[in-house]
Amino acid sequence: MNAVKSNRPIASLSLDLDNKWSYLKTRGDESWLTLPTYLDLVVPRILEAHQKFGLKITVFIVGMDAEQPENFQAIKSIADAGHEIGNHSYKHEPWLHLYSRDEVVTEFSKTEDALLRVTGKRPVGFRGPGFSFSEDVLDVMNDRGYRYDCSTFPTFLGPIARAYYFFKTRLSGEDRKQRKALFGSFWDGLQRLKPFRWSTQTKPLLEIPVTTMPIFRAPFHLSYIMFLARWSESIAIWYFQFSLFLCRLRGVEPSILLHPLDFMGCDDDSDLEFFPAMDIPYERKKRVMYRTLEILSRKFVVLTMSEHSDRYTTRTLPNKAIPIRG
Repeated sequence: MNAVKSNRPIASLSLDLDNKWSYLKTRGDESWLTLPTYLDLVVPRILEAHQKFGLKITVFIVGMDAEQPENFQAIKSIADAGHEIGNHSYKHEPWLHLYSRDEVVTEFSKTEDALLRVTGKRPVGFRGPGFSFSEDVLDVMNDRGYRYDCSTFPTFLGPIARAYYFFKTRLSGEDRKQRKALFGSFWDGLQRLKPFRWSTQTKPLLEIPVTTMPIFRAPFHLSYIMFLARWSESIAIWYFQFSLFLCRLRGVEPSILLHPLDFMGCDDDSDLEFFPAMDIPYERKKRVMYRTLEILSRKFVVLTMSEHSDRYTTRTLPNKAIPIRG
């Protein structure tokens, strides 16, 4: 779609295809070891929704899922539908900042191999699980020819989200220590909303942050909209529209994030009730999600992450030092 002829601003849309086992693993539930999956249920819903609005998005996929035969068809169908395939790590552990460089290389190589076998596509973009990254992660991305990263989450509410997550889980002290940087720190709220480049040891690497509400830095990706919809769908939709209005006002090209649980409800899986908004039925979520996708597709030209990154290939952007994660 031609952004100039359409006379609409640009947005990008991506989905982190976290599987059931990855949520249970982050929670500290040992039942994750059996690798329970819901991809056969959720992927057709994802494809149906985006086909309805004529949207192509980027889907970040976990390497371990791409290695499981029961997931092959669901994952292949995403690529067959024309969506971009991204790298979401191999083991989906939101403490990549604690990995050695060799461990990071293994994460990338195993995920790339698995995705190439199943989809025929090699990823050029990465999002760390739980928005985790490190200097080694970014350097390895450069070494392996990645074009962009999108692992920053510029909000002041990361510690609050982490505290809520810890409250709803049964993690040991060691598990909590591993996850102490989950969702970022208060200082992440000071990060740029607009794309920039990380100053790595090799060459600058483009970063496209997950967009939060300009000025207030409050999240407005779909999981938060669903959380608000528990009380009022009207308020949830207004909040989404107001966030997009502020993006246009401030000249921010929003990068919107989806999750599989936006496409599932309590009537689909009761094991995930610890996750926000997983106490409402799918049909209610579907109504809210379809409304948000309709608004987004009507007001913006929606691109994949790689298409969004192409817009910054020749632009002069700020270079930023890589923060140290605790």
